[in-house]
Amino acid sequence: MTLVVGLGCQRGCEAHTLLELFDTALAEGGIERQRVTALASIDRKQDEPGLLALARLLNLPLQCFSADQLAMYEDRLSHKSALAFAHTGCYGIAESAALALAEHLYGAPARLLIARKQNAQATFALACVD
Repeated sequence: MTLVVGLGCQRGCEAHTLLELFDTALAEGGIERQRVTALASIDRKQDEPGLLALARLLNLPLQCFSADQLAMYEDRLSHKSALAFAHTGCYGIAESAALALAEHLYGAPARLLIARKQNAQATFALACVD
């Protein structure tokens, strides 16, 4: 099973805040960190220092998608955020990005293994292709 993580965050969110959410969500799901093969987010976060630092720390590629690409996954989200839509044009960054990356990398339908988890500054979701 291939696993990818989608992340959304506020501007200025630090890597340690993202890592704490990442590790907590994986631990709750009983998934080892090394099973994750890539990270995803929205293109407006492609230069976000905390996300870039997390990708370096975990030695994982970070791929970003446009709001239009992420909007295609709207009907598969566990939670739709009007606030996220107002800021980005899509209803959920973490879940949409995880699904988009899994399907982009593996050319097969993906599903959410861990639906949206959040802390005060970030959101996390885990998608897989069986």
